[in-house]
Amino acid sequence: MHLLLTAGHTSDDTGARCLLPNFSPATHLIADRGYDADWFITALKKQGVTPCIPPRKNRTIRHRYSKTLYQQRHKIEIMFRRIKD
Repeated sequence: MHLLLTAGHTSDDTGARCLLPNFSPATHLIADRGYDADWFITALKKQGVTPCIPPRKNRTIRHRYSKTLYQQRHKIEIMFRRIKD
């Protein structure tokens, strides 16, 4: 598991560029729509990482992702919510 904490105003794009070199042992990445960028999805696939990122609502060509796997993301969200409290 890799974790990157950034300031609240940091874009997901910036965070993605920082995390990308650390994905070599990972097999999947579950992320929110903020990470839905062609360059990022392509880079993940080149490293053998399967992206599980729902497409942005304004996307004309939507890619597939596992809705079942994406539902597991809420466990991480709950953990961070508890840390913040």
